[in-house]
Amino acid sequence: MISQKKVWLLLKFTVALKLLWMISLLRCLNIRWDPSSVLGYRWLDYTDADCGPDNVCNCSAVLQGEREALEQAKLLTSTKDFQKSVQIPNEYYINVNLDCRKFKSSRKYLTFPLSREEEDFPLAYSMVVHHKVQNFEQLLRAIYAPQNIYCVHVDKKSEASVFSAISAITSCFPNIFMVSQAVSVVYAAWPRVQADLNCMADLYNAKTKWKYFINLCGQDFPLKTNLEIVRALQSLKGSNSLESEKLPENKQWRVSHAHQIVDGQIQPTENRKEPPPFNLSIMSGNAYIVVNRGYIRSVLEDNRILALIEWAKDTFSPDEFLWATIQRLPGVPGSKRPSPKYDMTDINAIARLVKWRLHEGEVYPECQGNHVRDICVYGAGDLQWLLQQHHLFANKFDTEAYPIAVYCLEKYLRHKALAELF
Repeated sequence: MISQKKVWLLLKFTVALKLLWMISLLRCLNIRWDPSSVLGYRWLDYTDADCGPDNVCNCSAVLQGEREALEQAKLLTSTKDFQKSVQIPNEYYINVNLDCRKFKSSRKYLTFPLSREEEDFPLAYSMVVHHKVQNFEQLLRAIYAPQNIYCVHVDKKSEASVFSAISAITSCFPNIFMVSQAVSVVYAAWPRVQADLNCMADLYNAKTKWKYFINLCGQDFPLKTNLEIVRALQSLKGSNSLESEKLPENKQWRVSHAHQIVDGQIQPTENRKEPPPFNLSIMSGNAYIVVNRGYIRSVLEDNRILALIEWAKDTFSPDEFLWATIQRLPGVPGSKRPSPKYDMTDINAIARLVKWRLHEGEVYPECQGNHVRDICVYGAGDLQWLLQQHHLFANKFDTEAYPIAVYCLEKYLRHKALAELF
């Protein structure tokens, strides 16, 4: 007969074997062992052990704007060794679809809805990308939720490694797909709009009956968790949120003369354009919008909008007036009346925050990174201010130039999303 002591020793040995098996399994999945993960979601949070910049900088202090931490971030960002240590080469992503489970677990993608509220309010994203795969992947990871749906448009001119890497990433997820028809995007020309239009059509025809559409580029990043985004959109009560105001005199030339693409660049012609169809008032706005499903249906089916689209194809920077003009058309779901009283600036809209050099010191504080085409590329010193804003997304971020800004913001949002569970 087996003694009680032997039974106890056998039980302890069995438990020990199971623990060793769990630890080995977690190592295979590249998940750090944490006993609390058995009962909670701690394994989805970002920690110092995730080989990010937080190993050598204090994200909490950076987010609070502490001078010493910001100076350390600047110093680290300027060193080549640090820059090299936090960069992920395209080659890493190209073969991730060989083991999607490992990729999703090691990169800590959320594979289940964090709340019923979010599950019942799916979102649709259009993502137009042409380079910087790591930027794209960190953005995707930050906004990913299994109930949402994502259309990715990679510029046809992009390098083969960029296309291969992004294709591999998207193939790991049933709710992420490459656009059915890609175009060669030309800055400030019609193909930029066409890229979003193609994704709009694919998303609208998908099985997921999403509530709102949001379009992004590869250098955007969220300022809110998915739950916060859902609640912000619910509060719109069916309305849209995007910049839409009177077209200023200094931009009238964009729509008064025809333009054409020559050698990959948009150029004006001597031909004057006919007035817009249906005597529509052309409004000023930007390329990035937050609109409901009905707005997208109108873009794809409304005869007035289809005529406006044809008219706009030879204008300059049509993305900066088309959506804004549609937003003021009577009958478009979520739209506003054309009266100037309903004009909305980019500061008041929630779609996207951009810090323009021209308005620094007046509308918002000075850029703590650097400028590209007069737009601030955010540094770590911009984070405290960014998180005080009501916008859902901001532009521009760059994981190569300012990796700490992206990492600390991403870590903050993940920690906040998990904290909302309890």
